[in-house]
Amino acid sequence: MKKTLLNYITLIIALSLVIFTVPLNSLASDMEQFFSKEPKIQNDVYQYFSYDTMTDFLIELEKNNSEVMSLDSIGTTYEGRDIWMVKLSDNVESNEDEPGILLIGSHHGNEWPSFEILIYFIRHMVELYYKVNTDDDLDGQLNEDPIDGFDNDGDGSTDEDPSEDRVRDSLNNTQIFFIPMLNPDGVDYGDSGSRKNRVPNHGPFGFRDEVTSYGVNLNRNYGFDWILYYLFPIHFHILVNLMDASFNYRGPSPFSENETKAVKSLVENQNICLSVSFHSYSEIIFYPWYHTSKKTPHEDTFISIGENMSKINKYRLLIGGDYIIPKIGGTLGTYENWAYGEHNILAFNIELCRSRVPTNTNIVLDTCLKHVGVGLYLSERAQTLDIEKIKLPLLKSI
Repeated sequence: MKKTLLNYITLIIALSLVIFTVPLNSLASDMEQFFSKEPKIQNDVYQYFSYDTMTDFLIELEKNNSEVMSLDSIGTTYEGRDIWMVKLSDNVESNEDEPGILLIGSHHGNEWPSFEILIYFIRHMVELYYKVNTDDDLDGQLNEDPIDGFDNDGDGSTDEDPSEDRVRDSLNNTQIFFIPMLNPDGVDYGDSGSRKNRVPNHGPFGFRDEVTSYGVNLNRNYGFDWILYYLFPIHFHILVNLMDASFNYRGPSPFSENETKAVKSLVENQNICLSVSFHSYSEIIFYPWYHTSKKTPHEDTFISIGENMSKINKYRLLIGGDYIIPKIGGTLGTYENWAYGEHNILAFNIELCRSRVPTNTNIVLDTCLKHVGVGLYLSERAQTLDIEKIKLPLLKSI
């Protein structure tokens, strides 16, 4: 049986090499304050950060808030851009024995809301950390309508009195890590960005001398159950995912890309228990598994966290297994599968907005504010997760 299976795998790989080495054709006052320092609103068309303006902004923000914010490069891209990681904590220079959450934007360089909401969240946290409790809506009460998607004070407005104490509690009891723009080469490519990074490809497996195409889909490059493409080539759409010119090309090998290597190193060296990778679009939330209908060992916890995030951002939660696999057909190499399958991190994917890059200012600002609430909720939930988490071993292969 083992010999037959090995022969099958060998045959599939050999066929792949023959086929794919052929050359391929290639809104609150807080919101207003956030944007008051940059000319980001012009004629009601939202002006997104570029890599350079984001870098300048984060450097300045760290300089003014260095007690609770650090900014570090965790790697460089093919085109030489730093991959910036922001850490927020009350003891930011120390690795404390506190739960950590990791929020990642822009696996795909043409999904700009994914980094915009994280930049917004970072500034919200560092500025409110030092701010005294404030009656933002001038009704004589403090912090009575925190950012949670509900009209807590019954005045007809939602989330208009953010809680400064809630921010302080989060940074005092958790460590929050951000990679706002994982794929800056893709973000800065052309007028609307590139889904993939910008590394030159030399055929599907890197064996060709000439450049055959550009870019790897970073959210297919994580090394969890990598071999399943060869075992079940039709189910996992091997033609789409191995062709280097494809928008879903996964790369020549697991973690072949500088960007995914940077994420891998960060996760392996920090105590991360909760994570969200942000994308656009669809206004949905989902979680592992993406390649099998089998339930996760922590299904109830996944659903609980997902439902609570859904209450804040009003997005639809897709229940793993029952819905995702029959509809999508199976996806390998994703960040969430790897983070959960290899590191026991409860990892989610949130698809923001109803279009990939909305330009309506009100839509983008509303999305930013809602996901401040999501981030705060995750920070609070992380503090209880070790108590509620079911201690079951995770399978390394499903």
